[in-house]
Amino acid sequence: MTSPSGAAAAAQPPAAPHALRRDFTLRSAFSLAFAFISPIIALYAIFALGLGTSGASFWWAFPVVLAGQLLVALSLGELSSRWPIEGGLFQWSRKMLGRTYGWATGWAYIWTLIALMVATAYAASPFAAAALGVDDPSTELRLLLALGFLGLATLANVVGRKPLKIFVLVSIGCELIGSVVIGTILLVFHRENGIGDLFTGVAGGSGSFSFGPFLAAVAIVGWAFIGFESAADVAEEVEEPERNVPKALIWSLLLVAAIVMYAGLALILAIPDLPAVLAGKVDDPIAATLSAELGSWIVRPMMIVVCTGFTAGMVAVGAAVSRVVYAMARDRELPAPKLLSGLSAGEGLPINAIVVTAGISAVLLVGAVALEFYDTLIALATAGFYVAFAMPIFALLITRMRGGWEAGPFSLGRVRGTVVNVAAAAWLAFEVVNIAWPRDIGAAWYVEWGSILMIGVIGLLGVVVDTAVRRGERPAQTAGRLAPEAVGQAVR
Repeated sequence: MTSPSGAAAAAQPPAAPHALRRDFTLRSAFSLAFAFISPIIALYAIFALGLGTSGASFWWAFPVVLAGQLLVALSLGELSSRWPIEGGLFQWSRKMLGRTYGWATGWAYIWTLIALMVATAYAASPFAAAALGVDDPSTELRLLLALGFLGLATLANVVGRKPLKIFVLVSIGCELIGSVVIGTILLVFHRENGIGDLFTGVAGGSGSFSFGPFLAAVAIVGWAFIGFESAADVAEEVEEPERNVPKALIWSLLLVAAIVMYAGLALILAIPDLPAVLAGKVDDPIAATLSAELGSWIVRPMMIVVCTGFTAGMVAVGAAVSRVVYAMARDRELPAPKLLSGLSAGEGLPINAIVVTAGISAVLLVGAVALEFYDTLIALATAGFYVAFAMPIFALLITRMRGGWEAGPFSLGRVRGTVVNVAAAAWLAFEVVNIAWPRDIGAAWYVEWGSILMIGVIGLLGVVVDTAVRRGERPAQTAGRLAPEAVGQAVR
């Protein structure tokens, strides 16, 4: 087995004339992961749903989910340091438990990211409509706006790494204004409720903290703290990835979580009529609170800030999914591997993978809206992440038990690493069940069973695709990877 000191070098793919370029610094990798998680997306997309599920007490789900996800981030940090390879979760799982297990991880992760792209684009559309002065947008308008978000995010990914980094940094500024600055103003000058109100349940229930609704809130908040692993998806484009990638994914999670909890606390304490919100009489509690406390003039500028945050998040998701597709295609794990593993001659970007995944996302977006299974996609976008996280975490635990684990430069140590690994695996097993559990929420049966159904559909499709890929392999490629001279082939 490769020694720890040589792990990073051994993990790198063969050199090629048109290879991935190491244009991302620690700051760039951190910024990309920060934009992926996005405090604005993490909070604004679930705030009303969280309040409607378990009342103001849903805020306490944030520290619970953060604690669990920090365990995951620490374990993934060890993996990213040992194998700093493009494609992250897929590569680690494959190296520990073999080709089939790694393929399943990558396949689940790709579709989770695509579902997240679609869900985020459509979730952003009402904020864009509000920025345009449309209070009650039609489904058609929301679809057009969502496609616009998708197109803008794709454009940002194909123009090059430097414009991408600039856009992400600008968006982070907007995130800080929309979350920290506004949150501070609300917290200091516009408090309407007390800390005791954080234990208030939904109207019509017990009126106080309730364990069942709180578990549902933990499932909902699971959406908020995902995406930190995206720093590892671009590992081959990061300087000193064996040291910088673990820092980027851990610190991006911690900073975003701190901002989300701070802004969420400020918003809850500033709601002017909390009983009305808990009774479901306020459609958009964030906009209503901002308008009531800061004036109606603030709503449109804030919607523009929110839209910027959503766009940056989609840019980061697009970057992540294109790299996973590229990494799997480079190892001949997907159909049309030569096409999908192609890199542009100038920037060394996986242009084809970016465009193909964007096209699939656009088709899925139109279909989800037309056939009304958008809510089911949201279920996949949340549960899928925890399944994708669980695959390498459980593989790491098995590898430790077999005595085959060797750490990279970032290491928790043998004992602490094992304890954290076990706790992370237990957390993920709990959260997967918690998210996928078919709760009676008054929706159609396929929505309540959405996570299980979508995972089943993606699994069946994966069996078909994997079978086709294996049958299409030439004898010289049975090892499941491109020849060295084909790695990073430029787009013609």
